[in-house]
Amino acid sequence: MSVHHTQSVILTGDRITGPLHLGHYTGSLQQRVRLQHSAVQYILMADMQGLTDNGAQPEKVNRYFYDVAADYLAAGIDPAHSVICLQSALPALAELTLLYLNLVTVSRLERNPTVKQEIIQKQFSRTLPAGFLIYPVSQAADITAFKADLVPVGEDQLPMIEQTNEIVSKINHVTGQELLVHCRAEVGKTGRLPGIDGNGKMSKSLGNAINLSVSADDLTRAVNAMFTDPQHLRVSDPGRIEGNVVFAYLDAFHPDTALVAEMKARYQAGGLGDRECKSVLNECLQALLAPIREERARLMADKSYLLSVIRRGTEKAREVTQQTLDQVKRGMGLLIF
Repeated sequence: MSVHHTQSVILTGDRITGPLHLGHYTGSLQQRVRLQHSAVQYILMADMQGLTDNGAQPEKVNRYFYDVAADYLAAGIDPAHSVICLQSALPALAELTLLYLNLVTVSRLERNPTVKQEIIQKQFSRTLPAGFLIYPVSQAADITAFKADLVPVGEDQLPMIEQTNEIVSKINHVTGQELLVHCRAEVGKTGRLPGIDGNGKMSKSLGNAINLSVSADDLTRAVNAMFTDPQHLRVSDPGRIEGNVVFAYLDAFHPDTALVAEMKARYQAGGLGDRECKSVLNECLQALLAPIREERARLMADKSYLLSVIRRGTEKAREVTQQTLDQVKRGMGLLIF
């Protein structure tokens, strides 16, 4: 029996509309690094999905191929264990999307909570690009094309997994065969990392993110600018932990949980200042990001190597995804030449 059947198949990916940040790191990168040795892992550079709301400005997507690839490798993704591939170079994904679209209603797409929220956030209303509305279907095509049974995601992506599994059931029902695989979500322990301004999640588009490539000085500035408890004016004042970005980050990144618990108690009782909290966090983030920054700079100086990693991974992925497309088309009674 081939090894592949005994291991989980994982699909993850990122819209490549900018370099990756700490939200990506806690949300999925850390998990990918951990899981790559025990599973078959595909990482999709989702340039087509990046175009769903940047179609008129393709440069917002195509200028970041190398940045994102360098972020992956610098964070510990090993191309010998993870297949890094480019969405737009896998034509089977677009064909599967088109086939699935015939089985999904517009009202079901409009009900997807993640899409709903993003439509409001991006202020689309009637200027909503059709490609953006259907991106959950495109995501379902990505996941099912690789027959992934495990998808590490942030909490906000859970509706996508639900919709993917609905499509899997429909295709299997229509073809009368178990062609596609149901998948389950694996949510990171942090869930969502808040932006440094305390608004929602850390996001490239909201400008409240700390990139993995941040310089030491800019990192210090970002930590010092973090939102804490506005009522906590003096060190002796009792402070609030809820909604305090510094503590959210200490929880997510500081290896010494006992120390963080002790700091929380002191902060809530009064007697711990924001400056000291920020200093502990800064030290912890500097230690985490220094090796990543160094390795990333080395990789960015060798773009031909990065390109070869993407190309090799994409060739592997093309075979796998084409096979799934052929099975679905055959199952639907379409001719395959």
